[in-house]
Order: sequence, then C-alpha cells, then structure tokens
Amino acid sequence: MVDSEPRLSQREIAFFFFPLLLNVQLMSLSHSLINAALARLAQPVLTLAGFSVAIVLHLCLASPAYQNHTIAIALIRGRRSLLGVGVYVATIALYVSLLLALVAYTPLGKLVFERLLGVSPAIADEARSVLTILTFLPFFTGLRGLCQGIVIRARRTGLVSLATLIRILSLVGFLLLGRHWFSGAAVGAFGLLGCIAVETAIMIWFAWKAYTPCSTEPEKGLIAIFRYALPLSFSSAMQQTVPLMISAIISRLPDSALALAAFGIIRGFIFLLAGPMRNLQQAYLTLIKDRTDYQTLTAFYWRVALGMGLITLAIAYPLNGMVLGKAMGLSFDLRHYIALPLAFCALYPAISGIIYLYRGAYSANHRTAFLSWATLCKVAYLCLCWLLLALTSLTVPGVALAIFLLLSCELCEAWYLRSRLKFLA
Repeated sequence: MVDSEPRLSQREIAFFFFPLLLNVQLMSLSHSLINAALARLAQPVLTLAGFSVAIVLHLCLASPAYQNHTIAIALIRGRRSLLGVGVYVATIALYVSLLLALVAYTPLGKLVFERLLGVSPAIADEARSVLTILTFLPFFTGLRGLCQGIVIRARRTGLVSLATLIRILSLVGFLLLGRHWFSGAAVGAFGLLGCIAVETAIMIWFAWKAYTPCSTEPEKGLIAIFRYALPLSFSSAMQQTVPLMISAIISRLPDSALALAAFGIIRGFIFLLAGPMRNLQQAYLTLIKDRTDYQTLTAFYWRVALGMGLITLAIAYPLNGMVLGKAMGLSFDLRHYIALPLAFCALYPAISGIIYLYRGAYSANHRTAFLSWATLCKVAYLCLCWLLLALTSLTVPGVALAIFLLLSCELCEAWYLRSRLKFLA
C-alpha cells in the first residue's frame, strides 16, 4: 500500500526552518549593531553595562509576551480563537508596560537596580534611561509575535525574515537620529523601539495577507486560551530571570562593570548563533505528525547545532580580531577577556536545541504546565548556586562565572524535560 501522505523530508524542514533561522540572526544582528554603536560613544564600558542590565531586566519583565507566536500557531483556527488570542496578547502587553513604567519612572527603579541587582548609581541611571524609552515596546513585540504565528502557520516563513531585514535597515537610520536627540544607552533604546515598530507594521500587513481560517479544527474559547497560554508565558518569564539573576551575581564581583559589559556582548552572540534553535519548537508544532517525522527533525537539529557551534568557536579565536575587534569595535583587553567564555558557548546551540524540541512536544500535546515546572527547576538551581557563591569568595573572572551558570542552567532544564517525557502519552 502506498502512503497517501508523503514523509517529512530534510528539504521540507530546511525550507521551513532556514528563513526563521535567518530571522533570528537578523534580530540578533540588531542587538549587535546597537552594541557596536554604543561601543563608539563616550564612556563605552559604562554605556554598554547600562544597556546590558536594562535589556536583561526588560527581557525578564517583558518575556510573557514572547510566546505569542507559539500560542498563535497552536490555537488560532478561526475568528473566535483569533479574537481570543488577541485579547490575551493585549492583556499581557498592558501588564508588562505597567511593570516597566514602575521601574523607569518611580523610585522602585533605584531600588531594583542598585539594591537588588547591585549595580553602581551611574550604571543604574543609564539603565533607567533605556527603560523610559522601552515602556511601550511590549505592545509592539506582542502584536508582532501574534502576526508571526499566523504567517508561520501558513508556512510563509520567508515573510518573517523579510520583515526583520526591513527592521535592520531602519535600525541604522534610527541609531543615527538617536545620537542627535539622546545620549548614552538611550541611543540604543531609541533605535530598538523605532526599528521594532517598523517591523510590527510590516508583519501586520503580511499576516493580513497570509491568514486562512481552518474550519475543520475546533476553536478554543477565551478561558481555554488563557489556560493554555499562561503556563507558556510564565515559563518564558522564568527563562528571562536566569540572565537577570546571573547579572545580579556578577555585579557584586570586583570586575563587575567589565563582566556586565562582556556578558551583554556574549549574550548578543548567543542570541545570534543559538537563537535559531528556538524555531525547532515552531517546526515541531507545524511539521511533526508521527515519530518518523520527529526523527527526521532531530537529525536536522544535530546538523544545525554543529554548524552554529563551530561558528562560535571561530569567532572566539581565529576571527577574534576581525569580528570582535574591527566589526564590534571592542578594545584588545575586552575581546580577549571574553574569548574563552565565548568558546565554551559553542555548546549552547546543542543544549538549547534539544530543549526546544522537548518544548515543541509538550506544547503540541497541550501539556504546557510541565514547561513552567522545568523553568522553576532551573531557577531553583540558580538560587542554590547564588547561595553557595555568597558563602564563598571566588577569584575567577565574572564573565567566566556567568557563562558557567548559564550553561549549567540549560542542562538542568533539559534534564527535567527529558525525565518527564513519559507523561506525554
């Protein structure tokens, strides 16, 4: 008997995945461009440290909105579910914007940055100047994610990359304009807000053209949508507490300013080279129908993870002067300070990829609560490390400690998700 439905192929995965890979790399390129622009301003270490801390906190507070594309892929089937997901997106965006406004405009910001995160008053002032501009960013990122989910479900992933390419081109202009209107880290914040607003407008148009309702699948009501989506948003929020907590740990070390600046730069490269692995979750939700398809996707994942790992190693050493020195504008001391920790991050794409394959399996089976428990496990591990470090006095470079904590946290989450796969039956 001949199968009526063809098997999933590496070619089909590649045509779906690589536009999304390009999209993540273009997104991360925007952060690298911002870092490069800030590195050329007066007091580059102070400016980079302030922007890095602000972005880490922003990602932590705004992270509940970063699962909107996954929620849209999994749930939007018609007008009722589209409106329900839209209500959820607006609710989360309003909640996040209120939190950011409290930190940016009230004395709570001083408490958060100087007492909780332990940064100096000068770095705290730079960070708050960033958040004053980014207060309304969650409305743009939330709507962008919803539209991306609609387009990805329609398998028009190239449109997502095209919108991000337009974002990159507009970023250059916004950074140049920002230097006339702002100073310090606020220049980067203005550029980021402006280019994402442009990207969101483009994605709304693409989603309008690509949207096709599915009349054969049942739609979820508003309560069911919130029940599915809230664990994903909570898990996303817990994910972003990890770099925030790591920043708080290294900000109390002797080389805190240098370590924070270096950690921000390395996270930019991690986002560039390991960020595409998160698209494995979308690939699982959209493409996987049986175990054979899953094995095909796993083989694809290993090839991509190996390639990204090798590129990371190349940037850390053979291309150190070209990429970190000439392209990024980093000083000799700073780029050699981060070389070895960046080399260890060659492991990150493989670890991150297996996590997102697992997350795709749990999301497809509507067992999103397990994703919340996985991130809680990771955060609990990091809290234990923080306690142990507080009781000891280490002399290792702050950025080396940061990368060790980051990699070990990811391994903790991967272990938890692997150990609970039996519950997906």
